[in-house]
This record gives sequence, C-alpha cells and structure tokens, in this order.
Amino acid sequence: MNYFFKANKNLLTYSLIILIVIPIFGMNFFISFLGNILLLLFLIPLLLVILVFIGFNSYKSKINTCNSCGAISLGLSQTCMNCGANLENISNNNQFNKKPSESTIEVEAEEVK
Repeated sequence: MNYFFKANKNLLTYSLIILIVIPIFGMNFFISFLGNILLLLFLIPLLLVILVFIGFNSYKSKINTCNSCGAISLGLSQTCMNCGANLENISNNNQFNKKPSESTIEVEAEEVK
C-alpha cells in the first residue's frame, strides 16, 4: 500500500486538489475561468484588428496628393518629389475646411410635362 502512494504521488495530489477545490469554489469557478479564457482568445485578435485599423487611419491621414502632378507623398516633405510643387497649400485646401456652400451643387427644379 505504501508503494502505491509513492508511485502515484502526482495522481493522488491532483485528485485531492480536485476533491477539495470543486466543493469549495464550485463548478461556477471553473466555468467562469474557462469562459474568461475563451473570451480573451476572442478579444485579443479583435483588439489587434482595432489597433491596426487606428494605425492605418493615422498613416492614411498623413498622405498628400500633389495638385500639380497627382503624385502621392507621405506629408513629410514640403515639396513634391515628382514635380517640385509646394505641398504646404494642400493641407490648407483640405475638404474639412471648406464651407458647405462651396461643396454643394445648386439644382433648379423644373416642372415635367
């Protein structure tokens, strides 16, 4: 009998832990623990996708297009690398700074017969 306890020490230890922990904490503990692990497995990729989306939008907001030649630059330089035009005016001509009356098209109504 003494040999059995020495040979299966790990099995006995885990069995005692399970027999003591389950009645004390109950099955709700294990269910919530497993639920939290599964929740983390789903939330971590979702958070990574959100971080990539925010980084992409930050990168996209720094991109400027030259009005003269249409070349794309990152906005780090003041002049266009293709034609040498001034790129500082591009940020001043942003669509968000325009008045709504400048960007709307006026349409006259006609009666159809």
